Amino acid sequence: MKIITIFLLLTLCWGHKDLIADPKSGKQAEYFFVGTYTDSGSEGIYNFSLDPVTGKLTNHGVVAKSDNPSFLALTPNGKFLLAVRETKDEKGSGMGYVESFAVGKDFLMKLTPLSKVSSGGAHPCYVSVNQSETVLAANYNGGNVALFRLDVSGKLSEPLDVQQHFGKGPNADRQSGPHAHSAFFEPGSNRIFVPDLGIDKVAVYQIGNNGSKLIKAPFPSINLAPGSGPRHLAFHQAIKVVYIANELASTVAVVALNKDGSFTTVETVSTLPKGFDQMNTSADIHISKDGRFLYVSNRGCNSIAIFSVDPKNGKLVQIAQESTRGETPRNFTLSPDENYLLVGNQTTENIVAYRRNQQTGLLKFTDQIKAFRPVCLLFRK
Repeated sequence: MKIITIFLLLTLCWGHKDLIADPKSGKQAEYFFVGTYTDSGSEGIYNFSLDPVTGKLTNHGVVAKSDNPSFLALTPNGKFLLAVRETKDEKGSGMGYVESFAVGKDFLMKLTPLSKVSSGGAHPCYVSVNQSETVLAANYNGGNVALFRLDVSGKLSEPLDVQQHFGKGPNADRQSGPHAHSAFFEPGSNRIFVPDLGIDKVAVYQIGNNGSKLIKAPFPSINLAPGSGPRHLAFHQAIKVVYIANELASTVAVVALNKDGSFTTVETVSTLPKGFDQMNTSADIHISKDGRFLYVSNRGCNSIAIFSVDPKNGKLVQIAQESTRGETPRNFTLSPDENYLLVGNQTTENIVAYRRNQQTGLLKFTDQIKAFRPVCLLFRK
């Protein structure tokens, strides 16, 4: 009987070897969600894993069926996942949705649908949530940002408030109107930053009326150079600086967050290698937790630009460009321990893993894997 029991245990462990800690490091596999576009075979949201010792990637299959779940967010406690449904009609308009899921506790990370509500605008492309489970959605074609609440059971409210942006920029093809591209909670503050590609501004709000209203901040925007096209941003954790990735200009604006609530642009630097003169748009941006290195993805150049950060004023020096080994690196992420950087190439449909040297900030390729049009990578908490 004992022999049979041991055999069954070994069989179970072998079948779920990703759950076994490495004997040398004691580390287990890191699991992450992948949001996709579903017009080329994808069924929705997938579960992948990263081996923290070898840097190898594994696809564990679909965990939730959804239409164009192009951006994902986890609640701080990791219990619930939020996704936008980036829908549009043939004219590029059409109301989108935000949906919530309960996250399974085992390594399969199966998602149980809980709610689906209007995103408050067309073509939602970003969702975020904070500690108080306030939720934001940026609607790209709608040119607005919407506010929601998540209840204790993980269900979303209908939009509590929608703030519409107005204006346009000099790029007739991309800036004929407002295009809210993301929405961020400022750490340690009640301010919200909403980069709008269409009007070359980062709109700044505060949450008021007991959490049910977005109110313009006393300094209501960060104004960027005409034609910049702000897309995403990253806050430095030690100094009061925010880094804004400008999609159309392929630049990063370094902006000081002043004590009186105002903003000062310290510098603007290119995300491209010297001499590169082909079409490019910058996409995602992340900073390491120690504040020493900043990373930006380039679509066209198809690279990750790597910058060192001055610890006194936050200024940037470009130190390297790492090929993404694929086309259209829309989104990338750092692993929880920041020993790896993973990038999703939308056009070539592959996810690429790099080991990250935390002392130099540089990247070294470890593995790549096929994936249906990956547009958002999110590690489980």
